[in-house]
Amino acid sequence: MKNTYALATALIGAAGLAACSSGGETEAPAEAETEMAMADAEADAAKEKCYGVSLAGKNDCAAGPGTSCAGTSTVDYQGNAWKYVPEGDCEKFGAEEGDFALPEDRKGSLEALERDLPA
Repeated sequence: MKNTYALATALIGAAGLAACSSGGETEAPAEAETEMAMADAEADAAKEKCYGVSLAGKNDCAAGPGTSCAGTSTVDYQGNAWKYVPEGDCEKFGAEEGDFALPEDRKGSLEALERDLPA
């Protein structure tokens, strides 16, 4: 019985110490995860997938056959590789000048393209 009481006291003390060292904040892990998920969803909502604008190895996720996820594209401006860009910016890629200029007649697309695919 004494061992159980000692263990319970130690656990309560450790929890109190942890709360003090975190500045007194005792937000539940589930609440913190929910807030993070909501922030991620809001950030993603303001972005869109833009195909054909990333450099080799700089895509954000799957780039078609032979790739698995982020950073696996093997060709610059690979048509089936996408990158997240602010909503509305994808249609600007391919402009003549500025941050949205792409080489030759390439343009960004909201759908996968059949150009610049790896051999």
